[in-house]
Amino acid sequence: METVAFWVLAVAAVGFGVAVFVVDSMARATFALLASFLCVGVELLLLDLDYLGVLVILMMIMEMLIMAVFMIMYMMNPGGLMPMTMVHNNRGALAISIGVFTALAAGIFLTPWPPRRGTVPADPTFSVGQAIMGPKMLVMMVIGIAILATMIASVVLATDRGRYDRPSHREDGAK
Repeated sequence: METVAFWVLAVAAVGFGVAVFVVDSMARATFALLASFLCVGVELLLLDLDYLGVLVILMMIMEMLIMAVFMIMYMMNPGGLMPMTMVHNNRGALAISIGVFTALAAGIFLTPWPPRRGTVPADPTFSVGQAIMGPKMLVMMVIGIAILATMIASVVLATDRGRYDRPSHREDGAK
């Protein structure tokens, strides 16, 4: 069952990735990209890489939300639903894409991969964390939480009014 789910998610991730360049609006492209990354995050969870899977899911949700906010703030088409061309220089982009895909596929099939040494670790997520961070993993996790708290606090402190506290709606009548 996990194998079927993995391949369904893989096809869905590629399909949503293609949809990013096929749809005709920024909003739809944003949601297609989010769906593609969510499929990849769930695939990581299926591979028992829990930390990386949750990290990809949470990071991509936040990144797409930020992208949507900036799209609404700065685009002439705030909803992002008016048709627009998402790809420029179609022939050049297609040629580059085919070339890169061919080079990567050739690398996969032509590389003499070394045989596996040892066994699969009991906890692959812990092993990846140890390989990347070594004994500093706990410190980095605490720093990550501190950075998140700092970002939230700076956003809260940067504004002196709420969503509905606009000059024309103030209770004291000041303009």
